Amino acid sequence: MGRHSRSGRARTALAAGSLAAVGIVAILAGPAAQAATTSPAGSAAPARVAGTPCTASAHACVDLTLKQAWLIADGTVTRGPVRIEPGDAQDPTPVGTFDVQWKDQNHVSDMPNRAPMPFSVFFADGGVAFHEGSMTNPSYGCVHLQHDDAVAFFNTLQVGDEVQVH
Repeated sequence: MGRHSRSGRARTALAAGSLAAVGIVAILAGPAAQAATTSPAGSAAPARVAGTPCTASAHACVDLTLKQAWLIADGTVTRGPVRIEPGDAQDPTPVGTFDVQWKDQNHVSDMPNRAPMPFSVFFADGGVAFHEGSMTNPSYGCVHLQHDDAVAFFNTLQVGDEVQVH
């Protein structure tokens, strides 16, 4: 139910150079390739994972509005949707694309409540993590999971894996 003070970095979604490279390949390959690799505005359209708001590059996907999350491998859902309890208006779960920074199976919050945060997978600055927690009380910005789901997220996600929060 809390955050840890260790910080990390958020990832940028797609470099401008990648967009330019896709456009060059499409131009060299002709009109059929252009239609397949670019959107009407001329930029690459990332593939979405069916049933989620996330793209195929995500290893974990979160939908804050629906209070659901998924584990994804190679653009395919491997677990989910699972129920989550995110942060509230005072301590919201950040939206964006992040990398898993570190993991701690037996973490304890460094906030005054010293709450246990079992199976923590930290992915955003300020100590925001997936972890086992209450499914009725909002977190302090983290993403609470039921026990079995927290274990699965902890065992599946590795440092550097992409997390998308919508």
